[in-house]
Amino acid sequence: MLSKRQKQNAMKDVKRHDGDTGSPEAQVGLLTRKINELASHLKKNPKDFHSRRGLLQMVADRRKHLKYLEGKDEKAHASLLKKLGLKK
Repeated sequence: MLSKRQKQNAMKDVKRHDGDTGSPEAQVGLLTRKINELASHLKKNPKDFHSRRGLLQMVADRRKHLKYLEGKDEKAHASLLKKLGLKK
């Protein structure tokens, strides 16, 4: 679970404006941070299948947000992938 400060730091580079929490860019930034945290947890705890299910749901949700953003604004999509270090 991320603290409020960690959430703000995760969205700091990708949000559209101050106070932005709902844009696809902000959501993808936050989900990416959560996914990275949970992936490191699962490396230490490989039998934690409940957390693995949550991880898969977050990955699917991030994929949906990225697909939506790609349809709306390809430039924003490409720059977001570059900022977060995600591959297409």
